[in-house]
Amino acid sequence: MIRFVVAALLFAVPALAQTKTTNRGTPAPDTLDPQKTYELCLDTARVYPEQGVEFAGKWVGLGGGEPAKHCQAVAMMGMREYGEAAQRLEELAQNSKRGNDVRAGMLAQAAQSWLLMEDYERANAAQTAALKLKPNDPKLLIDRALTLAEAKNYWEAITDLDASIAADPKSAEAYAFRASAYRMVSEDELAMDDADRALEIDSSNVSALLERGILRRMKNDDKGARQDWLRILQLAPESDTAKVARANIERLDVNPEK
Repeated sequence: MIRFVVAALLFAVPALAQTKTTNRGTPAPDTLDPQKTYELCLDTARVYPEQGVEFAGKWVGLGGGEPAKHCQAVAMMGMREYGEAAQRLEELAQNSKRGNDVRAGMLAQAAQSWLLMEDYERANAAQTAALKLKPNDPKLLIDRALTLAEAKNYWEAITDLDASIAADPKSAEAYAFRASAYRMVSEDELAMDDADRALEIDSSNVSALLERGILRRMKNDDKGARQDWLRILQLAPESDTAKVARANIERLDVNPEK
């Protein structure tokens, strides 16, 4: 199955904060060093979201502004308060004085939250708004394509992936996802072409390996399918893709005729 892409965090920083968070208490915002505070807030939000909400709330109260509010929304996502997080991110994007790149990123994260609620319509709306700020952005096009695919609008997803590939012809990810979309509309030859192309660009792309394995299995090439799925287990044994590959191998072993 197609899986949506997790949007990158906004206000990107080179690395996580050097100060490690712990579960022993919420650190205090350092108003004299906003960048360090932002990094620490995001670090906390990712690892201990409840503490992240508390940290960000303190920072908002101390005048942390937009970065503090963004960190608060990220922490809410970690607490699975997806609807509230999405609404806050959309409001931030609407009111932000930052450039289009940052505002589009906020909307991409809002879409991620809506997706986690399986609200595909609102996710699509947020991604469409992001694309108005960054037209033809290849990653945003992939994100919207995956939302469309989750809603079973496969041909529309393929249209977005076509545009993404036109903007970035070296994207193994886009080819892999288009292969999956083509398979869902029974265009198996086009799907195989895209899976092969993805692996020419990046031989370790596990999404493409999974897809090619499925397509090979559909053509009764059990040896080739097994080879692709075993490669996934070598490359990313703990990933969700590996779980699917492992399950496919088990089905192949139990009932090879199906």
